[in-house]
Amino acid sequence: MAYDYQAVHALDGTIGAISERRANHLAVHRATAIAVVLAAPGQTAEAAGILVANGEFEARFSGPGEWLILSEVHAPETLCAELSVRLGDFAFVIDQSHGRVALTLAGPDAARILANGIAIDLHADVFPVGRAANVLCNHLSVNLARTAADSFDLVVMRSFAEALVDDLKTMARSHELSVDFATR
Repeated sequence: MAYDYQAVHALDGTIGAISERRANHLAVHRATAIAVVLAAPGQTAEAAGILVANGEFEARFSGPGEWLILSEVHAPETLCAELSVRLGDFAFVIDQSHGRVALTLAGPDAARILANGIAIDLHADVFPVGRAANVLCNHLSVNLARTAADSFDLVVMRSFAEALVDDLKTMARSHELSVDFATR
C-alpha cells in the first residue's frame, strides 16, 4: 500500500491572514532550509573558516564547534549537499529543515517584547547584529539571532512552534503585534 504524504507547516491552521501589518510583526517562515553543522574533532577552526556566509546561507553559532545554518536560497536537500561538499571531512551536516521552524520578530519594540521572556541582555552593544545564542524563551529552547537593529530571528523545534508563537503573543500584550506567514 502506497501513502501520499503532503508537507504541512507546523503552524498551518493556527495563524491566519491578518488585515493589517502592525509596527511590531512576527513573521513565520515557510520555506527556510535549516541544517546543523558539527565540526569533526579538532577541526573547529577549519569548519568555521569555510562557513563564512556568502549570501547563499547564514551560519549561526549554536555551541562550541556547532552551527545552525539557514538558507532561503537552497532547498533542504541542496543545502545539505552543498555544505557536505564544502566542508568535506572537517564537519558533519544534518538536515533539520522539517524539524525546526524559523520566525522573525521585527519592530521598534522587538527587544522589549523578547525581554519579557528571555533572560539575556539584548542591548545592541552587548547583543549586536550578527550575534546568535541558544536561550530559553520562557520554557522553550530557541536559537536567537539579531539580524538588524530591531529584528530578531528565532529558530525552535517544530513541535514547540505553536507554544512559542503563543508565548510571544503573551509577551507582546502591551505592544501591538501582528502575526502572519512571511512573504519572502
